[in-house]
Amino acid sequence: MKKNIVFFEARGGSDKGEDGHRKDTMPMVNALKAKGWSGEVIFLTDEILRDANETKKIYEYTLSKADGYVSRVNPGNLKEEKLYFDLLRSLCDAGLVGMPHPDAMIGYGAKDALTKLASTDLVPTDTYAYYDKDEAARIGVEFSDKHNFIKSFPKTLAKGERVLKQNRGSTGEGIWRVRLENPADYNKFDTLPLDTKIICTEAKDNHSENRELGEFMEFCKSYLVGDNGMLVDMTFLPRIKEGEIRILMLYKTPVYVVHKKPAEGGDAFSATLFSGAKYRYDEPKEWSELIDWFLGELPGIKSKLGDYDLPLIWTADFILDTDTNGNDKYVLGEINCSCVGFTSPAEFMEKVAIMVADNIIDIVSAKLG
Repeated sequence: MKKNIVFFEARGGSDKGEDGHRKDTMPMVNALKAKGWSGEVIFLTDEILRDANETKKIYEYTLSKADGYVSRVNPGNLKEEKLYFDLLRSLCDAGLVGMPHPDAMIGYGAKDALTKLASTDLVPTDTYAYYDKDEAARIGVEFSDKHNFIKSFPKTLAKGERVLKQNRGSTGEGIWRVRLENPADYNKFDTLPLDTKIICTEAKDNHSENRELGEFMEFCKSYLVGDNGMLVDMTFLPRIKEGEIRILMLYKTPVYVVHKKPAEGGDAFSATLFSGAKYRYDEPKEWSELIDWFLGELPGIKSKLGDYDLPLIWTADFILDTDTNGNDKYVLGEINCSCVGFTSPAEFMEKVAIMVADNIIDIVSAKLG
């Protein structure tokens, strides 16, 4: 083995420090060096990825110098994401250890991962993904009424409050809590008329809008357009008010748990810092019941999301619910793995970087040693 790891970063972006790097990149590189390995950063731009000769040079250099790569490109920092994934895929095909494999990033990070897990105890069975016909064909999904937003959403909303999540965006943009103005109308109809009065609250900033169902659905069609266009429709869980629980995972190991409590009052349900949520950082042992259950579900998650190796750094977000016996249960709301940061809390960063380095060495050694 070469005992060298390449860290891919995008040039520029709001996630960078004064040195041009993400704040968590160099701590990982330095932690590897302290353990007798080496790490180096290769910066990518859209211009480089569009240039076949430049991309080939990076491919050949990485293949000759490294045992594997770690992707630290924040979604949105590269417009040419497909070309970036093509580069990573070619490196994996040539034998490098991908952390993570690009198809794992797609499989775990896309919102419709929830629908693929709806047959497990992690996600409610009435969780649906909507596409347009072109996107369904592109990703190999047989388009049917259950994937048709216009036909299906008036039926699901007729039964109770829902949450719609777009596949793109961040910090709660395009995530809507949708409910009827008149709660007495739930379960009156099999499907709602398009002039039904609804209240929509966006997670980005917890603002609410009074709209008609048909007009709101017309607005939401933009989320379905283009590659990776998608909407996920799932039941709204009112206990989100008690807080969202995020597990930060390093490969198979939970590092810490973030309890994210939405702002008080009104329609607030968003658990992002931008919207005023309060964060608390706990040791995994303080959430042992959730952690033990989640770790037991990892083999099923892995098999249902493409059977790729688990991501190197990833998160799973949970919301409390209540089962038919009145007991607490946890519902998976989202998985993130494309470029999860660990700069908060600041006192954890060096410790986590060392743990990342240990995991990198273990993963690469197991596959190539």
